[in-house]
Amino acid sequence: MDREAFAALLGDEGQALLGQLEGYDPADELAVATRLRRTHPPELVSAALGQARLRQRAAAKFGAEDAARMYFTPDGLEQSTRASVAAYRAERFRREAPGQGRTADLCCGIGGDAIALARAGMRVLAVDRDPLTCDVVRANAAALGLADSVEVRCQEARDADVSGCDAVFTDPARRGGKGRIFDPEAYSPPLSWAVEVARGAPYSAVKVAPGIPHEAVPEDAEAEWISDAGDVKEAVLWFGTGHRTPDAARSSGSSASSSVRATLLPDGSSLRSRGLPDPPAGPVGRFLYEPDGAVVRAHLVAEVAAELPGGRLIDPTIAYVTCDEAQFTPYATGYEITDVLPFQLKRLRALLRERGVGVAAIKKRGSAVDPAELRKKLRLEGPHECTVFLTRVAGAPTVLLGRPLETPVRR
Repeated sequence: MDREAFAALLGDEGQALLGQLEGYDPADELAVATRLRRTHPPELVSAALGQARLRQRAAAKFGAEDAARMYFTPDGLEQSTRASVAAYRAERFRREAPGQGRTADLCCGIGGDAIALARAGMRVLAVDRDPLTCDVVRANAAALGLADSVEVRCQEARDADVSGCDAVFTDPARRGGKGRIFDPEAYSPPLSWAVEVARGAPYSAVKVAPGIPHEAVPEDAEAEWISDAGDVKEAVLWFGTGHRTPDAARSSGSSASSSVRATLLPDGSSLRSRGLPDPPAGPVGRFLYEPDGAVVRAHLVAEVAAELPGGRLIDPTIAYVTCDEAQFTPYATGYEITDVLPFQLKRLRALLRERGVGVAAIKKRGSAVDPAELRKKLRLEGPHECTVFLTRVAGAPTVLLGRPLETPVRR
């Protein structure tokens, strides 16, 4: 879709077409397209159908109500922030940024973060270099009643004047022609540039890939890994949070690990680093805890183990924590373990048949076994369910059988 087609989509005829396509079944697209092209220009019909498909896909990220009013490009939707994560981040800007003035959203994409910032009460300067994307941001702000709060500028992020902004958020592009970009200096713009801009603002944040190496995190930044409903979504480098400067950190002999946290949505539980050493490894106890992915990415498994009575690892290299007494923690999912056995297919299959297990959730950490292939070979039958963990215990391939803890145990 080009700018001309998008402009037509915003006109009366385009809006009428989009209204007719609400809730349409993509399986009927050929018949729908044939019918609509009898009375509307083919290019406009194609644009409307494409937008209707994107809105249906967008419901998972933005919610059905907003997605039905917003506009998208395929790449913009793919790379946009989930609304719940954007709202959390915007609330942190509102709560912690000095003043309640203007916030710059650099590399704003289709405007998901700009919308969240505006809804949190901020005036937003949204910057993107792609003209069509900027048209989409303006249309989205207008569709959601936020046009007065969002100013859109079509320019390179490097050229944006943010001197009048109280806060800056930068979301560098992390995809290229060959897919995901893992080198932070290959981001567009590079991470070093985004960090330099962030340091020049009273309060700022830079969104980075959750796989960013910890050694790439600047010492004066707070690094936050965020998950939503168990899925790790992003990492954010925060500046201006009252964190120590690099010189102060070096003089005190501390490391950047003291400025790490993992935040779990939707409840917002946030686990901070306490600089704990790696927990010891020991035998598998009655209970097993699977830390959230954000906790693992943030290297905070030791902090989870410290919350559990006698918490220990099942293997020095595996992020599973075990203990002998159940204890609730929002940062890990708990299971009661019923069996621990060396990994042997025939033995595992026989045991599951003996237990009448017909449904098994297969999880793995530190195992080369393909869960999908294993499921085929197990040929499960029966009325019962269980969770199968493929992992290592003291270096040996091991299978753990268990069931999720039904009720959180709090102390």
